[in-house]
Amino acid sequence: MQRIAVINQKGGVGKTTTTVNLGAALAHRGLRVLLLDMDPQANLTVHVDKRPDLEGSTLTSLLLDDQKLDALVQETGLPNLFVVPSDTSLAGVEQVLANRIGRETILREALETFAGRTSFDFVLFDCPPSLGVLSANALVAADWVVIPMQAEYLSLQGMAKLLEVIQLVQKRLNPQLKIACVLPCMVDARTNLSTEVLREIDTHFGSLLTRTRIRNNVKLAEAPSFGRTIFEHAPDSNGARDYAAFADEFLAMIGVRAPAAVGNDEVPSPTDDSPEVEPLAGEPPAAPARDDEPPPREIAAEA
Repeated sequence: MQRIAVINQKGGVGKTTTTVNLGAALAHRGLRVLLLDMDPQANLTVHVDKRPDLEGSTLTSLLLDDQKLDALVQETGLPNLFVVPSDTSLAGVEQVLANRIGRETILREALETFAGRTSFDFVLFDCPPSLGVLSANALVAADWVVIPMQAEYLSLQGMAKLLEVIQLVQKRLNPQLKIACVLPCMVDARTNLSTEVLREIDTHFGSLLTRTRIRNNVKLAEAPSFGRTIFEHAPDSNGARDYAAFADEFLAMIGVRAPAAVGNDEVPSPTDDSPEVEPLAGEPPAAPARDDEPPPREIAAEA
């Protein structure tokens, strides 16, 4: 069971969108995926068509009441995709756990005793936009970190602090933790700003920067209001194509081979006839951010 923390202390950069749609793309490929909503705003919970205000048992029950993870797992409308929901009560966890010994390891211990751990291929943690106790629990429990970043200069601010926290967790609490990738989100390849920011990210992160770009896409913004992933809401959109491409690249990065896909006709594949725009040095061209344009070129998986 691979454990993935999707984290960035800056809000609005695509963490929840990435967690849900990466999870959905993996589920469509025949992998069983569990999503953990660790954000008190409960956006992921709403995204998979759950009502936070009506949930009796949420992640708060695990962190504060020592309830077993098995009792909190719920099905979603998508086969192979499951969720542990959140609600606003999670906001009080930071204060309640402030003086508790071992507060950073609660989630890891819960996963180690999780009866369903052999049934799932992936667990994805949707982290809150902060670096407190909730994010610390995710990093201590995770094998890999995915960092979504918006293609704007302000998104680069605070990255040094995030990397410092990750390194501290690696040193003291979870030496197996590794950064899988930095994923550019909300990219508009028609603007010079996006191109310049991507160059800056490439300078700082090098090989950690994904070749996939998640383009600006209105369908990605619409999907949560319908309680659907992008693959159910708009399977022919650029958003679906981009997250399908990212899922393939991500699996190649961590060395996992997916089984036969489930409902593969609903998961789009990249094509090669994209119009050219100015690429990064050494990068192939990316498509502009319009739903009526074809998607970027297919990712070449690396062993």
